[in-house]
Amino acid sequence: MYKVLICAIGTLLAAAPSTAAVVKIRVTVENLAPQNSISFAPLRFGFHNGTFDSFDNGAVATQPIISIAEGGSGSDWFPAFAAAEPDAVLGSVGGALTPGATATSMTFLVDTAVNRYFTFGSMVIPSNDYFIGNDNPLEYRLFDMGGNLLIGEIVQTADEIWDAGSEAFDPANAAFLVGGNNDLRTAQNGVVGFDFLELAGFNGLQTAAGYTFDSQLGAGLPIYRISFTSSAVPEPASWAMMLIGFAAVGASVRRRKVALVAA
Repeated sequence: MYKVLICAIGTLLAAAPSTAAVVKIRVTVENLAPQNSISFAPLRFGFHNGTFDSFDNGAVATQPIISIAEGGSGSDWFPAFAAAEPDAVLGSVGGALTPGATATSMTFLVDTAVNRYFTFGSMVIPSNDYFIGNDNPLEYRLFDMGGNLLIGEIVQTADEIWDAGSEAFDPANAAFLVGGNNDLRTAQNGVVGFDFLELAGFNGLQTAAGYTFDSQLGAGLPIYRISFTSSAVPEPASWAMMLIGFAAVGASVRRRKVALVAA
């Protein structure tokens, strides 16, 4: 048994990293919009090195961000993210997040020496192609060199809602509306830009969640919060000390057994 413990200790010490900390991090999202206002599709996100850029203000939307803005799935966003940054840590949280609702993710292990930045996207519903997200991949640096959180939360306001410019406004084709068919789309051939005013065009329509939509949005109104909690992962050296302690306990127990036999 002692040989096994010594080998395990040696292996852990040899693997001890010289870079920033690996941390456990949990993501929580909250819909801050007024009652009966906008909801959100699941949040798609990644912890990454700052390379992946899924869209740009004033540019034509590409398929990765369209897969979030028009359907909320991220079916093209995730593969594009992984192709650009194979070491990124990707995930989702929430379902259809209605006003006042909260959802919490599973815990992710993030090497903060590699993935210090956070990028996200979520479809605003009901809509044809509205979403929230960051167009600058370096906008949200979460960790410092020691793996400590630099940002505890990200709050989005109504004037930070994006229109992908890819699909024309049409309640009959909008997601999250009773009678709306999100599989039917009319191309808009526009560019990505900020806009929340058009959402008032859905006022009075019934949503899939059972409430009658009423936008109530104004510039600067908080609509969405992303919160982060993190904790350190024990370093290999710490585990080694624990194993040494276990070995000492084991040796003590064995000496007591020998003493009892001798008696």
